[in-house]
Amino acid sequence: MSTTLANRQQTEVTLDTETIEVITEIEAQVEAQVLAAEEPRVPMTWARPDSGLWVANYGGYYGGTVDRQGTHFFVADTFGQYVGDFRTLDEAKARLLERLQVVLPDVRRAA
Repeated sequence: MSTTLANRQQTEVTLDTETIEVITEIEAQVEAQVLAAEEPRVPMTWARPDSGLWVANYGGYYGGTVDRQGTHFFVADTFGQYVGDFRTLDEAKARLLERLQVVLPDVRRAA
């Protein structure tokens, strides 16, 4: 019995920090989509304590905020980490949900 192995030359690739951050964000989005497809969603509700401010409740836990500044919606997650700057409230809320599904996977299982 014999096995033939292809001898491939490996190429070293160097990535800059921005490219690595983009790849990491894409991986997080894919992981969130896979998790969302596999498990039931955690309930997410919104409170509006002030004009232009929305606060998320994610499965009974503080989920983060959406803060309107002019025509932009700034999102911070449950840890106060900046998620992004979005043009619509719906997009901002959706991106916060995606982030929470990744950073709080145990909440998903407990719900």
